[in-house]
Amino acid sequence: MVDVYSPQAIWGRELRHYRQAAGLTQTQLAQKVHFSESLISGIETGQLPASPEFAQCCDEALSTGGALQRLLDWRKGQVFPSWFGKWRDKEQVATALRTCQPLVIPGLLQTEAYARVLLSGDETAVAARLDRQRILRCVIDEAVLHRPIGGPLVMCEQLNHLLAMVSPRLSIQVVPHGMHSGLLGGFSIATLDGGNDLVYMETAVRGLTTSDHEDVAAAIECFEAIRTEALPLSMSTNLIRKTMEERWT
Repeated sequence: MVDVYSPQAIWGRELRHYRQAAGLTQTQLAQKVHFSESLISGIETGQLPASPEFAQCCDEALSTGGALQRLLDWRKGQVFPSWFGKWRDKEQVATALRTCQPLVIPGLLQTEAYARVLLSGDETAVAARLDRQRILRCVIDEAVLHRPIGGPLVMCEQLNHLLAMVSPRLSIQVVPHGMHSGLLGGFSIATLDGGNDLVYMETAVRGLTTSDHEDVAAAIECFEAIRTEALPLSMSTNLIRKTMEERWT
């Protein structure tokens, strides 16, 4: 359900106001701005976000004096993308977290230097990512330990941080090189009060959060299958330490 008072939904209503004031239908506006009618409909109802390019085209077509582009300034105050907000809220109140990451160190376990490289030096985003860090059960692919993010110093610090984070309430297991179901993409499972589970899945363009029973069950089954292929905790920490000493120092 769309939050009708979200900035995205309010922006969509402003677009509809200017379109109707210009006496245009969605079809007519689509022809003028060369964006699809379905996109305009989705934006006006708050279901889809508007891009700066779309706002600029609409400003020109509707002679708004740049009002729609200025109204997009609300995004500059967003630390996280809008699609990540639902997951972050649930993540913060979760009683347990399980995550599988085949490409990089999970955000909840990243050092500041490692996160800064991945986030291209965006200090606000780095601070927000570090603020999210908390306890969890984590499975990573061995390739993550060898992927050079930021160079030897950053990697050495990062792997040393992983070792320091291990505790009875935070476990890290490494899946040895080879084919396993976790290579299909990273995902996380949050267990909430009452035992309900929620899944966050990463895609090439955005993350998806779902409580769909079938999706959650499949993710849990996948996570447990990957854990059976992973090294035990003690062997995993030994491998992390060995990689740090032999490759990054």
